[in-house]
Formats: sequence, C-alpha cells, structure tokens
Amino acid sequence: MSNTRPTAATAPARITWQEAGQPRSALWHSESNWAPPKRIVIADDTMTADAAYRLAQNGTGMLWRGDFQGARQLLSALARRVDRGRHTPTTDLAAAFRRYRSEALRRAQLLGLVLVPLESDYTVPLRRAPDVRQACTETYGPATDASVTALRELVGVIGAHEWRTTGVDVPALGARIHPHYGVFSPVRGEYLDLVNTAPLPDAAAGPTGTAFDIGTGTGVLAAVLARRGIRHVVGTDQEPRALACARENVARLGLAGSVDIARADLFPAGRADLVVCNPPWIPASAVTATDFAVYDPDSRMLRGFLAGLADHLEPAGEGWLVLSDIAEHLGLRSRGALLDLIEDAGLEVVARLDTKPVHRRATDAADPLHAARSKETTSLWRLRAVTAPK
Repeated sequence: MSNTRPTAATAPARITWQEAGQPRSALWHSESNWAPPKRIVIADDTMTADAAYRLAQNGTGMLWRGDFQGARQLLSALARRVDRGRHTPTTDLAAAFRRYRSEALRRAQLLGLVLVPLESDYTVPLRRAPDVRQACTETYGPATDASVTALRELVGVIGAHEWRTTGVDVPALGARIHPHYGVFSPVRGEYLDLVNTAPLPDAAAGPTGTAFDIGTGTGVLAAVLARRGIRHVVGTDQEPRALACARENVARLGLAGSVDIARADLFPAGRADLVVCNPPWIPASAVTATDFAVYDPDSRMLRGFLAGLADHLEPAGEGWLVLSDIAEHLGLRSRGALLDLIEDAGLEVVARLDTKPVHRRATDAADPLHAARSKETTSLWRLRAVTAPK
C-alpha cells in the first residue's frame, strides 16, 4: 500500500531565534513539509506543561535546551492537555470523521512545537539524549548542517529505525518484513491472508505466470505472490523510500530472482496474469507524514488502478483489489459508487472474499470511530475485463 506524498521544497528552510542575546539559525526539517514556527523561545526543564500548552496554542515553538528525557516527558504531558475534551460522542459518523481529522491535525501541529536541535552529524546536543545518528541518516540522508526538528518527528524517526531493525512478523510469509520510515508497515494481517489464500488464475499459477503489485510499499504483497509460486512479479511504487524498502525486503527474503521493483505511477509496461493493488482505503486528504498510506485524496489511486487495469491484464487475467469498506461506514464513499467505478472501467466482479479485521481498534469502544470500525470488512475483489461482444 503506497500513495504519493508532497515533494520537498527545493531549498531547505531555515529557522531563526534569539539565544543569550545573540541571533541564531539552523536548517529546519519537517517530513510533513510544515513551515517553521514564526516565533521561538528557549525551553528547558523549568518549563511546566501548562506553560508549554499556552505557548503552543499561540503557535510558539519551544527549542529545548534541557534534559532530553525531560523533553519527552513534557511532550507526553502536553499531549494529555491537547487531548482533553476530544472524541465527543456522536451518532453522525461523517461528522465524527471530520472532527477526528480536524483534531488529529491540531494535535500534530501543537505537539510539533516542541523542538530539538541536531548537530551537523545528527548528534542531539542534550543531556541523556540517545544516539540517533543512524536513525536520522536512514530517514533524512547524509547530514549537511546543523538543523532543528520537532521532537515528535524525531521520536517517529527513532521508532522507525527500531522497526526497520527488528522487522514485523508476517505469518503469511513465515518471515519478517522490515519497513522504512514513511512506508506503511504490514501490521494488519487480514489483507495479507486474503492475498495468500485467494485462488490464483490458472495462467498466474503456471510455469510462465506473471503478476504486478501496484503500490508495493514494503514489497510484502509482491513477496507473498512470489512465495505462492508466481514466476515473475513486478512491484511498482513512486515513493523513493518505498522502492528502497521493497528492494531490501525482496533481497532479504531471497526473492530477487523472481521479483523486480520498478518506479512507476501505478502500472509498469506490459500485461500480467494477475494484477494486485491495495490502495489507501480512505478517500480524504493526507495532512501528516504518517497519513499517505492511509488516505487517498479523491480516490486517486483507486480510480487510476481500476481505469487502467483492463489494459494491463492478459486475456484470462485477473485484477485483485484489496479494500476495506471503512469509507462506506464513514459516509465517504458508497458501495454503489465503487461498483460504478468497476463497471465504468470495463471490469466485472468474478468473486469477493471477505474477512473481518482483528486489530485493536476494531474492538476499542473508546475509539471515536468505533461505530464504523466495529462494522468494517476487508475484501479482496476478484476482477476481470469484460469480454467485448462479438
């Protein structure tokens, strides 16, 4: 699962502030491409969470000069204050979703105002700071100059490095997948099980079978298809991090001889016996760095996949669309609209395989979208091109 994120600015922004009566500046780094705060104050362990909350509400950045673990504690305390009064119950799921997204954006913006410095080698010059040099290099690339970033983002970079190192167990593969920062992690096993158990088209299972995995992300679905015996699989993506991640996972699994990873906007050249796509499931705008594999503005990827599928299928080939119906329960897309997209693309439904999600949120009654999540079904739609009448 992958989608396109905004491109970074051509020239890095700089952040400026006053410290000890002197003007200071550094590069500004934001993976979400957010502008730096216009006003910055120096903060340390003497700052209270209430004071930090008042500053954040005014849009003031707080550049931390105290203990690193103290900064993390302040961030947690600030989060508790931001979260007070959120998740007001409502039976209007569309309204609940709009509020959920609005609150998530506000939360990210406020928590993103606790800032930490990075030296030119990505060392954090704070007491009790962890060594984040490798984690930052993996995410940002080679260091060039001193910079400032949000502590919240740095915590995400550290977490991504840990996931990249230890990997995520994928029972459908009998192996681990190692996600990179910004690449959707295959933590929801139900959709992997669908792809691992759906009946393969005869040609795909044959000695010359071919498959495309559109929006390959970590490469997990391409690997599942190769492990099922498909001789040649091509996984595509546009995101450089996803391409690097997929190639690394394919090589780690010993599948480089049967899986190619190619940069493409949806489809590679040619046709295949099986074309699989697991697009982002929710047709809404992405606003943070972690959103891009979950939200598909105006169903761009879904529409593109369906519109181009028939032209990339072999005569007896199938397309597998892996999609949750969460958008239907949230009132963001109807089942009829999805079926219309399928029909308009010259496709027909061969069969649909359904499964229920088993992730924690599906049973969390405190989740603001629980009414929708509790009804969610993940489906694998088996599609084929409609044969033109003779």
